[in-house]
Amino acid sequence: MPGMVVLGRRWRIASDDLVFPGAFELFIRAVWWIVTLVLYTNHKGRFDCQGGANLHNYLVVLLVLLAVIVSTLCAVVYFSAQGTIMSPGPRRCVPALVCVRALLYAPELVWACLGAVWSSFCHRTTHGLCVCVCVLSWIILLSMVVGVLVVFDPLGSVRPGALPDVPLDTGYREGSTSSQLFYTAHSVASRVWESRLRLLCCCVPQDDNHRAAFSSIAQLVSGFFLDTDLVPSDIAAGLSLLHQEQDKVERCRDPEEVVSQSPSPPITGAYHICQLKDSSVKHRAALTGVCSSCRSHHVEHDLVGGEHLGCHFSSILQSTGLQYRDFIHISFHNQVSIYEIPFFVALDHKREAVLVAVRGTLSLKDVLTDLSAECEDLCVEGVSGTCYAHKGISQAAHYIYKRLVTDGILSQAFSVAPEYELLICGHSLGAGAAALLAVLLRSTHPTLQCYAFSPPGGLMSKALADYSKQFVVSVVLGKDLVPRLSIPNMEDLKRRLLKMVSNCSKPKYKILMHGCWYELFGGAPDDFPTELESRREEMLQQPLLGEESLLVRRSSTYQSLCSDESPPRPTHLPLFLPGRILYITEDGPTRRHCFSQVRYRAEWSSEASFRNVLISPRMIADHMPDVVLRALRSLTHEHPFALCSSSTSNSHLNVI
Repeated sequence: MPGMVVLGRRWRIASDDLVFPGAFELFIRAVWWIVTLVLYTNHKGRFDCQGGANLHNYLVVLLVLLAVIVSTLCAVVYFSAQGTIMSPGPRRCVPALVCVRALLYAPELVWACLGAVWSSFCHRTTHGLCVCVCVLSWIILLSMVVGVLVVFDPLGSVRPGALPDVPLDTGYREGSTSSQLFYTAHSVASRVWESRLRLLCCCVPQDDNHRAAFSSIAQLVSGFFLDTDLVPSDIAAGLSLLHQEQDKVERCRDPEEVVSQSPSPPITGAYHICQLKDSSVKHRAALTGVCSSCRSHHVEHDLVGGEHLGCHFSSILQSTGLQYRDFIHISFHNQVSIYEIPFFVALDHKREAVLVAVRGTLSLKDVLTDLSAECEDLCVEGVSGTCYAHKGISQAAHYIYKRLVTDGILSQAFSVAPEYELLICGHSLGAGAAALLAVLLRSTHPTLQCYAFSPPGGLMSKALADYSKQFVVSVVLGKDLVPRLSIPNMEDLKRRLLKMVSNCSKPKYKILMHGCWYELFGGAPDDFPTELESRREEMLQQPLLGEESLLVRRSSTYQSLCSDESPPRPTHLPLFLPGRILYITEDGPTRRHCFSQVRYRAEWSSEASFRNVLISPRMIADHMPDVVLRALRSLTHEHPFALCSSSTSNSHLNVI
């Protein structure tokens, strides 16, 4: 940080990122040099095959070339380990050393080609090692090419250039040079990301909806880190520091009082619904386990929907325990366009309800739906206040609403069981769509209930979130990332990462080494400063977009890095979790043996408890539907459930 500038362009690697790759190559080169020296010493004067003299010269020059390379690598590793993330001054010679190392690949390539030709004339066993040396040279050269492709930055040639030094508190007109440069950089980055998305989703039909989604996602992703110069290793170091900081704060926090209101009543219902929901998000993944017992069912007249059933439907029958006749509609695949996510409608006789279960993210189209994160107005009767929601999930909810109402699926269901109530559920993306669908159907079905398992955090406006508390229950487990995922939360995470790497006085390689040890084996969090601690403010006043650019001085992220603890002015509309939040955490020590028993506790929590992203090895695992189901089963059956969670830690948040 900032990204290293070599050969006239910026690369996706910093000058302090060469410690580990340089040390690894240094080890390989040193061993290679020793083996070559032993080969030369043992066979000196005995290369009596055709071309033996050439092989002798090849080994001599190779020894000299390897010695120069080893010396260069030693210098690269030593200087790359100097300084801290935010002070690249001691590493100013690293780009020059990298250029020298890159130039040494040219003679090495030529000499490897000559060695391959000369070795072909010798077929004796004693000269087999010469062939191995040539092969090793080619392997290292190919590895270098792969490494260059990995760290290549398509935006590295975009140079804002020198800007006039303007004080941080001085405004600038929208048409100024810095604004135009920022707009140009954002436009180029957006085009690059849009091209990447088109390449990644090359098998997805390219209609107007998809093109609009690609454009909006590219705008969102390209603008997120545009005002900083973070490389991937900076993000990894910042996440490691932030995780240890959060654990240190958590250990020092006093336990909070739990109110007398018990969340036990909805847990039983949530567990039952989660069993049915679990099939809606896992039935395709479970095919390998149940295909041996698959039976194709003919689509009867009372099943609305025309997809072939087969193994997909058999997995749902096995997971839910429902009968074939209980299903009114079922779909397994995304439809033609984006936002058209699968769902099923069935009769739950145990709860006496018509169940609508929405599937979570499982395809590229679902990912595009998740990432279409701009806000969209939502018209809801009887809600006072501004109503808006996540665009992609709102579009998915409207699609399901149209299918249920316009296509007569709900009418078909209630014609079979008119006395039943409406029950909606889903997981992840499906949870967000289920919550918004419940909001849309509330006026015509006032008794409906919705269970949203692990819903996305950036879902709906404050007015809609308060309105949905009457009929929506969100179930969140542990340090699940998705319920804490929103654009404001990610902006806050970026600010925290920048502060952590700015305030830490240790080299990056030490941060990463200690972070890996801490994640794998635990221990005490690292002792690093969390505030400026009498450091002069001007020590942080260095550009993050490159040492020659002052464009970052106009960015909100840079200004917040040098300001007090007051948060910057929000640039995105706030979005919240739906309904009441049932928060499930582990009850017991923060770290335990992999096969030890786990007990859970459930609390009513507030949306304020999910305004920060919690860094943990469990942040993805706690989102999985089978893990949520096991936690609910443990709470329902009132006994511990064996679960490997050695890295999970409690998060005692505000309880309402």
